[in-house]
Amino acid sequence: MHRTTEQHHPIDRLYRSLQSEDTSTAVSVIVKLRGETCDIDCPHCYEKRKEVPGGARISADQIGQLARLFRDRPLAVELHGGEPLTAGREAVAEVLRELAAQPQVVRVSMQTNGVQLDAAWLDLFDELYPQLQIGVSLDGDAQGNAWRIGYDGQPVYPRVAAALELLAERGRKVGVITTVTPAVLGRAGQVLDHLAGFASVNAVSFVPAFDSAIRRSTTVRGRRIPASRLLQQAALAGEGGPAWAIHPDEYAEFVLAATAHWISAGHFIRIKLEPAVSTIRRLRGLGSGFCHFSDLKCDHVFTLYPDNRFGSCDELPWPQARLGQLDGITGQDEVARLQQGNLLLNQGKSLMAKCTSCDYRSTCGGGCIATRWRQDPAVDGDTYCDYRMRLVDGIAALLAQPALPEGAWCQMLRWRPRTPNSMRDVNAFTAHWDAPAAVRAAVRLHASEHGNINTVGLPGVHEADDLDPAHPMWREAIEPRVWPLVDALTTGWGLITYDSCQGHQYDGLDLAPAELRVGLLPRDRAEYARTAAALCRTATVVASALPGGVEVRVARSELTCETSGTTVQVLDLSLHPDHRQDWDAYFADLDAAARALAAVLAAEHPAGTACSCPLPAPAAVDQAVAG
Repeated sequence: MHRTTEQHHPIDRLYRSLQSEDTSTAVSVIVKLRGETCDIDCPHCYEKRKEVPGGARISADQIGQLARLFRDRPLAVELHGGEPLTAGREAVAEVLRELAAQPQVVRVSMQTNGVQLDAAWLDLFDELYPQLQIGVSLDGDAQGNAWRIGYDGQPVYPRVAAALELLAERGRKVGVITTVTPAVLGRAGQVLDHLAGFASVNAVSFVPAFDSAIRRSTTVRGRRIPASRLLQQAALAGEGGPAWAIHPDEYAEFVLAATAHWISAGHFIRIKLEPAVSTIRRLRGLGSGFCHFSDLKCDHVFTLYPDNRFGSCDELPWPQARLGQLDGITGQDEVARLQQGNLLLNQGKSLMAKCTSCDYRSTCGGGCIATRWRQDPAVDGDTYCDYRMRLVDGIAALLAQPALPEGAWCQMLRWRPRTPNSMRDVNAFTAHWDAPAAVRAAVRLHASEHGNINTVGLPGVHEADDLDPAHPMWREAIEPRVWPLVDALTTGWGLITYDSCQGHQYDGLDLAPAELRVGLLPRDRAEYARTAAALCRTATVVASALPGGVEVRVARSELTCETSGTTVQVLDLSLHPDHRQDWDAYFADLDAAARALAAVLAAEHPAGTACSCPLPAPAAVDQAVAG
């Protein structure tokens, strides 16, 4: 197989700054048609927490100013609120006409609570901007919408459900944004089934209510306190933050259960599910238009209010995210200068500094800075990162073994791709492994003075011929320290190994030390699931037998076939120094650690798909496995 050392990416690969000369990269502008004005009063609304008086409307002239500011650059516009439909038909019509007249506008969408959406509104959209993309805010089923209420404290779910039915009658397809609160936890499959039951829905995005830092209710203007604000005050009275808030671990568990059900129930055929789809795309090495997974973050997302306040993403804290007044900004050069001088944006970008060296950077993409800001400062700063990694690990498991979703709950196996990680012809290698009577070709085996066995006999990463147990040189091709592990996995477990290394210290050379590892190539998804579970059990048992400072890792990864360009799911087993130990101490203990791991492997066997990790609440598991 062939590999080279992975290179770290700089911060610009995760968070791209706005470059005025780059006219090919689109920017997104969230247009607050009525500011924070809304006809309902959800206690968990982040816009109303800004407490900026609304009432004014965005004009067509302001849309023209936006187009001139970002001239020659693709522009995506989202009509937002509060509730955009409170602007009224005449004002919305003027805005849509202006947007239709701007050739650089490549996409227009509207996010609405759906309460006012009726046939007259749809007629207007069909006439003035038929390609308008509509998003509806609906927190799942009726029970899930406990926090989506009117000023009278009554749920608005029936009216929104009616709007979705009307959209279906008109042949419209919409995306639904669902806020994950305690009202939907443990019911991921049920909630997704309910949303999928609306024929108009072709996309669902689950967003977290990470509001543990919220301690103060939204200010009430006037003497009379609406019932909705009384409910909000009551929700803030308890310890641990608002009653509608959830913990990142809860969100990760919900999304994994939803994704497992999305696959098993076949919803993936019709419905795009986020953040699952973006995670899958990044796992596959593809890009995503979702800024949480993209490098086009806060410097490429803007917000415009009716009073001409212009700034970054509306989910960031305001007024800190404000850049200036739209009519006072002369061009994109000034926008970039204002961004560079904005304390909040600079602090937000610095939050991602550790992402540049993270193993998950190519899949996570750094996440959402606004969501990071909303985390409770008293909570460990790694909580957000932990949930992102958990999401990647679980969805990687679902991709590898979709028919056996229990693998998503394993927290021992992590997504740790080796890039690049390739073999000349994976299918031919697998077929040859299982055909012991086939003729074995001559191979090139040379050993370096540091114990590396490869085609050139040099230390470091070099080409090595691919052998199997039926080859007469099989034993000579495996480095001595790792041989007992390879033998246990091939002879005892009946598996295919595609790579192995006994670990090399490289004293006196300008080479990074190499850990002991074995790479496994499952023949099919069922064998993958059994092997993954057995490796988890092995790692759990051996942990207490390893010398202090040495840890076992089991990783999910992909192997690329150079002949076909396709990838296959693989598993890697390795021993590493933990944070308490340096490489010298690691290599002093490595022989003992390898013997301990080999002994546990000899006692284990890949039977069944139950691993050592605890399952989540029974309701979540049932929904994930049911389909």
